[in-house]
Order: sequence, then structure tokens, then C-alpha cells
Amino acid sequence: MPRLADPDPSAAPDDVRDFLSTLPPDPLVKMLAHSVGTVKPFVQLARTQFTALELPARSREIVILTVAEWTDCEFETAQHAPMSEEAGVDQRTRDIISGRDLDSPHLSPYDRTLIRFAAEVVQRPRVADDLFDQVRQFLTEREIVEVLQVVGYYWSFGRVCTVLNVELTKVYADGQVSAPDTDRAD
Repeated sequence: MPRLADPDPSAAPDDVRDFLSTLPPDPLVKMLAHSVGTVKPFVQLARTQFTALELPARSREIVILTVAEWTDCEFETAQHAPMSEEAGVDQRTRDIISGRDLDSPHLSPYDRTLIRFAAEVVQRPRVADDLFDQVRQFLTEREIVEVLQVVGYYWSFGRVCTVLNVELTKVYADGQVSAPDTDRAD
């Protein structure tokens, strides 16, 4: 159960209410709407990460899944598993990330370095020189900064979800957002 009630949309400024009306219904966005001054830039930053990065989409999704795993955020994993598949992240790689198998021989050196780097950034304030040197072998300076920004964004996203117990939703391959079917008898 979410720790905060949904905010009253009529209490939001007109520009925020208009902006939110353009988005699919999503419990995370509702929680973010409690902060009327930051909800728009937060959502716009997510859009930017999908449209303006040099970092390839597949790499971005590997980073996001790694952050989701190391922040224990089921919401992020549920949303990004299908998105990562669409971006070219295979099931084996997703399983390795969820198993926290940082040294799996089934990972390419690029994927192994990217996952280790993202996991390290989530866990510690500093990254060891040897790992950073490995990262520099695979990523441009711009991509390194973009990875750090993706990690920071999704760490924040994850903490909103985990601290506030945001209701789990999934984004499916067709881009639709839906709540889980809680009335279904399995």
C-alpha cells in the first residue's frame, strides 16, 4: 500500500495539471506530483534520457536494470524489462543482472564493465581507479557522464518507489502503462 495518498489534482497549478493530463496514468507520476515544482522537470529529464543521449539505448537499459537491482526497486524492473528487451538486452543478461553475477563469463567485456560500473556507483561514493580505467576503454567521456546521470536519475526514481511503496505497474512493448490486474483469480 502506498505511504502517501494520491495528491488532489485540483490543488496543482494549471501548468502542472495540464502537463500531467498529457501523461498516461501512472502511480509514480502521481507520487511525484506531490512536488508540483519538480514533477515536470523530473519527467522531462526522463524523456531527455530517451531522446538525447549518445549512450546507446541498450547500454542505457543495462544501466537502468542494474540500478533497479541494486536499489531493490521492483517498479523499475517491471517497467524496464520489456523496454530493455526491445533495446536488445537478452533474457540471459537480464537474469545475470538480477542475480548480481558481476563476473559472469556469459557477459561481454563491455556489458560486464558497464554493469560493474553502474552497481559500484549505486553502492559507493567513489569508483576504484582500475574499474574507471576499464570503463574508459569502452565509453567516451560524454557516455561516462551520461551513465552517471542515468544512474543518479534512476536511483532517485527507485527511492521514490521503494520509500513510498509506489504501486507496481508495467510498461509493455506497445508503450501502454497499466496497473496489475489485482481482481484476477490465478
